[in-house]
Amino acid sequence: MTKTYGWENYLSERDKIHDQQWGKTELSGFGEKPALLLIDMYYSVVGLKREPIFESMKTWPGSMGLEGWEAVDKTAELLAVARECGIPVIHIKGLQAGIKPWVHRKRGPSKLSPEMQQKGTQICDEVAPIAGEVVLEKTAPSAFQGTPLTFHLQSLGIDTLICCGESTSGCVRASVVDGATHRFKMGVVSECVYDRTEASHYMNLYDMHQKYADVIDLDMAKSYLREKATSAPEVVKLKSA
Repeated sequence: MTKTYGWENYLSERDKIHDQQWGKTELSGFGEKPALLLIDMYYSVVGLKREPIFESMKTWPGSMGLEGWEAVDKTAELLAVARECGIPVIHIKGLQAGIKPWVHRKRGPSKLSPEMQQKGTQICDEVAPIAGEVVLEKTAPSAFQGTPLTFHLQSLGIDTLICCGESTSGCVRASVVDGATHRFKMGVVSECVYDRTEASHYMNLYDMHQKYADVIDLDMAKSYLREKATSAPEVVKLKSA
């Protein structure tokens, strides 16, 4: 491939040779009925203010800073196209019910007020769901585990998922792997996913692209959704979780 994705700087010389000999040479391609999947786009991972990552982390330890906000803004562009074209949109967020989280790393109690903690769980206004868009809550990294996502997609006849959100190495990757396992065609929009560490972001993009998904840029994603606008299934109006 002549296109550059950003992960090239993180490949060793051995990796580059291996990629030339064995790496993906063309996109796998998408299907006829796509949906847009937005994963874990909360305030707690970008902050309430647009600040560089280390500044934002002083209030929101899990923040991804300006890189996260840039991805949110790009996602808002893609979301507008999906809505314009009648493409189904599914929002995924964590279940806030006191269930033991999947993260095994020990953390002390939050220093944020209950009000701030609650705000942190809210989906950013820029990409917030509107009437007719489904919101599913999960208790694991993957959007598929323990949720009705698969059944919902099957009911709509969806064969392709275009993914945005965070983190590239965590919940996005877990969802992409499970989506591929369920035989959906998976797309990851490079400008619309983000992570706390650059190396992890780019290497997971590379790995997903090689094995489970097509990593595409925002313009390609917009063009694909517009191409499928007339054949997109109608959004099912369900109450959010």
